[in-house]
Amino acid sequence: MCTRVYYETGLGTYLTGRTMDWSDVGMATDLWTFPRGMKRDGGTGADALTWTSTYGSTVVAIYDMATSDGLNEAGLAGNLLYLVESDYGDAAARGKPTISVGAWLQYILDSFATVAEAVAALEPDPFTVVSANAPNGKPASVHLSLSDAGGDSAILEFVGGALTIHHGADFRVMTNSPVYEQQLAIDGYWSLVGGQHFLPGTIAAADRFARASYNLRSTPKFEDRRAGLAAIFSQMRAISTPLGLSDPEKPNIASTLWRTVSEHDARRYYFDSVINPTVMWLDLDKVDLSEGAPAMKLPLNDPRDAGGNVSSQLVPATPFEFLVP
Repeated sequence: MCTRVYYETGLGTYLTGRTMDWSDVGMATDLWTFPRGMKRDGGTGADALTWTSTYGSTVVAIYDMATSDGLNEAGLAGNLLYLVESDYGDAAARGKPTISVGAWLQYILDSFATVAEAVAALEPDPFTVVSANAPNGKPASVHLSLSDAGGDSAILEFVGGALTIHHGADFRVMTNSPVYEQQLAIDGYWSLVGGQHFLPGTIAAADRFARASYNLRSTPKFEDRRAGLAAIFSQMRAISTPLGLSDPEKPNIASTLWRTVSEHDARRYYFDSVINPTVMWLDLDKVDLSEGAPAMKLPLNDPRDAGGNVSSQLVPATPFEFLVP
């Protein structure tokens, strides 16, 4: 279970924060940079979608098989969050090119500069996402959020085998179940109650949605860039689930393992681990994303992680293969 928040500063700039909540504390997690001009495929065999990356990006990959979060050089950010209700449809019946759920976000970061561009290309529902189980045995059932440097946002879900897109600047908060339309209705109720009087306090997704929405509405739009960054980090830490906390009646509830923040206009990407309490960041302007440059990798579960700017610490590596059934 995870939370995503899209925050506007008083400078007219935007930051996207997310938490990664997952039950496997030892989940393999790596920071990657991928250059322009990479030839890709969806990892699903003969019917796989193919493309060549137009934009370089930095991403966090999990289990060496899925792009779970990232920012591209045009300032477009994306986040995969768990959604148990996800239904991508039967690939054979749909008769469209296929793409691994682990490649879904990478395709978007590789291909588009803005949310509007991505939505225009994806609205026709041009391919079928193919899912599988993660190494811990849980299904890789996710929905996806997009945000950009211009203030635009979108939430993409596959419900009943069909793609649903909520597109607009108002869609700033996202958690998990139920599906997004129902989350909006629940949040509408709590907006009427008023968070200054009472807010739901459990770690359930709908409760986190209400609290994150209230915190976002209540946070000033700081005109100081550093204060704005502190504001989004504060919101993500406030909504995080304590390490080790679980609920036997809600097996999909999990602890927060890490947080990221995308600073869209600066093209700076932050990673904040709860296992190694430190903040590190990468400047896309300080890494080589030109066509022909190597993919670069930095493992993020190393206890020696010192924090700070890690743009120079990545090393060439062979790109991971996307999750397949």
